Amino acid sequence: MELFAKERDRLLSRVARAYGLSFAVVSVLCASIPGAVDFASYVLALPLYIVLGVSLVLLGNRRSLLLIAVVIGSGLGVILVLGLTGSGPSAGGVSAIVQLGAGALAATAIVLSTERIRIVVLVVLFLTVSAVTTAVTLATESPARTLSILVLGWGLASIVGFWISAAIPHAARRIASIGRAHRTERQASEREAQRRQGARLLHDTVLATLTLLAHSGVGVAPAALQQQAADDARLLRQLRLGATPTPQSSGSYTLETVVEEPALGTTLESVKQRFGRMGLEVSWHGTGQVLLPSDVLDAFLLALAECLENVRRHSGVTEAHVTITDDDTTVRAMVTDAGVGFNLDDIDSARLGLKESVIGRLREVGGSARLFSSPGAGTTVVLEVPR
Repeated sequence: MELFAKERDRLLSRVARAYGLSFAVVSVLCASIPGAVDFASYVLALPLYIVLGVSLVLLGNRRSLLLIAVVIGSGLGVILVLGLTGSGPSAGGVSAIVQLGAGALAATAIVLSTERIRIVVLVVLFLTVSAVTTAVTLATESPARTLSILVLGWGLASIVGFWISAAIPHAARRIASIGRAHRTERQASEREAQRRQGARLLHDTVLATLTLLAHSGVGVAPAALQQQAADDARLLRQLRLGATPTPQSSGSYTLETVVEEPALGTTLESVKQRFGRMGLEVSWHGTGQVLLPSDVLDAFLLALAECLENVRRHSGVTEAHVTITDDDTTVRAMVTDAGVGFNLDDIDSARLGLKESVIGRLREVGGSARLFSSPGAGTTVVLEVPR
């Protein structure tokens, strides 16, 4: 929303610049008509016109109250010079003054319509400009006509400012709504595609093996059946860790080679993608590549995945942070969320999610887990495994 607010302010400033400069140019042209004002008054007003134009140009880049003060001050200076010096303005001079008061100076109303304090400033400026313009043109123009033109000019500028200010947040909300709908649809499509791929994968591998076992392996050598079961076990392990095998043809799948000491960085990516598909955004920090023995890596990744699953289910937030650090003897992962938190004393000792899936699993490979949380302060879990 902050980005949309900046774009709103930039749009208001540019509209105010175009609005104000157009009326300032018309005012100069009216004052330039021969006989509209005294020559001396015209010469004195030109520098103020230049200051007014420059300040309006700068106003198109930022909404500074100081620039607004310069615009109003230089504009009122022009009005006073044209109206009070010499023998007074003619009809053309009055038109130049009114163009300034109701048009060029009213442009400031466009950038003063977004905040309460600015609206108060807007009212004060309108009353000041109206009083000065009416007083200067009193001798040659009806006060009612002058005031009606001023009210029309400032009212139109204010409406433009209010309309832009209200339209931008509305557009931002619609864009955000469309973005959420798109993400939801994409996640649903990805889950459905993953479900179908998983169904095909299990049908062509594990279920085929189970069918052979159900028929006592008739027609298949025991060694071949044993090798097929081992391949299926390796496939299930990869799926459990979040990997996505790629089908080459029906009944043939590309499986990752499991080495004795796999790199932690490559497998962490699969965990991140898995939870990203489920709507939990995980930000990773710290060490990029760490080598761990296969059994230790399995326990570490599965405990980490369980912690992230707890964040997804119970924290009430959609973002988690995972920081990986290591030294000569230990690899650590710190899982942090800014969710609702809980009282550690309220944890049910019979809950398998934390007791077995995290603490018990890490303890089997010589690791440990520590939990820190309190209501309203989020949760942090520190996992440690030996290298």
